[in-house]
Amino acid sequence: MREDDYIVSMTDTTGRITYGNRIFIEFSGYSESELLGTQHNIIRHPDMPRAVFKLLWDKIAKREECFAYVKNMAKDGSFYWVFANVTPTFDDAGNIAGYFSVRRKPKASGVKVATEVYRLMLEAEKKAGPVNAIAASTQVLVDIMNEKGLSYDELVLAI
Repeated sequence: MREDDYIVSMTDTTGRITYGNRIFIEFSGYSESELLGTQHNIIRHPDMPRAVFKLLWDKIAKREECFAYVKNMAKDGSFYWVFANVTPTFDDAGNIAGYFSVRRKPKASGVKVATEVYRLMLEAEKKAGPVNAIAASTQVLVDIMNEKGLSYDELVLAI
């Protein structure tokens, strides 16, 4: 990503894309019509641990914003890293109506750390098998946070 790029997308509460800016379209390699109405995980790279997305969904379901380093996959199979900020959007009654995500160029140091952490998490997911994958992967992340004495938000913002 370029320094001044901001990838913006919005989804409904089920994760279906309702808006994507031109930078999102450019980096994803999909056309606007291919993206709209499609699940946001269309750009999920297989190197991303499932536990990262569970954490993200859990935080935004609790009306909290979530920051994360994310490796995305473009339509042609190439990849790009982003530093994502995801927040819920609300209707007039205060109910969660969808999600708003802004992604920008990540710090190289953060990508380096995230790559290694995600490798360890994926390894744990594979060893644990599908039923226990997310719990095993989450435990790897919890162990790293405990070792460093940081919360998830502190860890992500520090790398």
